[in-house]
Amino acid sequence: MAPESIKVICGENSIRVEAKRDLLGSGVLVQTTDVTLGGCAATEEDPKAQILIFESELHGCGSQLLMSEESFIYVFTLLYTPSPLGGSPIVRTIDVSVSIECHYRRKNDVSSDVLKPNWAPFSETKASEESLYFSLRLMTDNWQFPRSSTQFFLGDMMKFEASVEQFHHIPLRVTVDSCVATVVPNVDTVPRYAFLGNNGCMFDSQLTGSSSHFLPQSHKDKLQFELEAFRFQHGNSGVIYITCSLRAMEAAANVNATNKACSFSSGWREASGIHHACSCCDTDCRAGTKSSLTVKGTKWEQEMAVGPITVKEKPLR
Repeated sequence: MAPESIKVICGENSIRVEAKRDLLGSGVLVQTTDVTLGGCAATEEDPKAQILIFESELHGCGSQLLMSEESFIYVFTLLYTPSPLGGSPIVRTIDVSVSIECHYRRKNDVSSDVLKPNWAPFSETKASEESLYFSLRLMTDNWQFPRSSTQFFLGDMMKFEASVEQFHHIPLRVTVDSCVATVVPNVDTVPRYAFLGNNGCMFDSQLTGSSSHFLPQSHKDKLQFELEAFRFQHGNSGVIYITCSLRAMEAAANVNATNKACSFSSGWREASGIHHACSCCDTDCRAGTKSSLTVKGTKWEQEMAVGPITVKEKPLR
């Protein structure tokens, strides 16, 4: 997503988000109804500037209130869910979820034993600095561009790239904690195949003998992996959806049992070379550790999905 495509204004009791219809920075305008702020439709549209405007009270549109010792933080999610093209069941752009935060300084004055917060909104720039942009997308064979087609043949290698973008935030690393394949866009349905889990362990190659693996991680804000195409045994359509849980952390955070990207090939190997972090992949990587969301340092996470992906049998020659 293009960083300049979204403008955030945090008011004293409300938020205003202005999103360009060229949301992905690709020159293609998204459908107005495909973009919501926490499920809330745009309140206004500027057809000349091709801008969608969302306005909400701080407690509205599915916001979450977080508190620290110094701040109140209202977290909103801008969602882009592309509609199928024409009458087909496919899309050629990915779902995008953008986390937007409004920070307010918090000062407590004691009066009659009641704590009263004093509100002072941060600047619009500060709100933008705190926004993170996760993506999960299929890539071309040379990893240079997003793949326009979501059709594969059995045995093809599907190339996925997970990434996180930030504005003037501290450098970040992205990890993929888990991934599930389903035949509909719902991770709680059956059949389902959890091919990646345990905080970054790629089980598919261990379970099926496939060539699925993480690529060496050369850029901390991007993580690439290949998944050998498959179909569900009793699925006639060959359609699958891939849903993954992505997480960002400070780039300086250690690669360890809960922050890793491990592939199996005659043993577990970690994408950045810290192979001992994978030693728990056959057990429970959270055993004896704190939750990854409570470890020292700020963390963010988002569930992302790609699909529908169609997997066909290779034609006979």
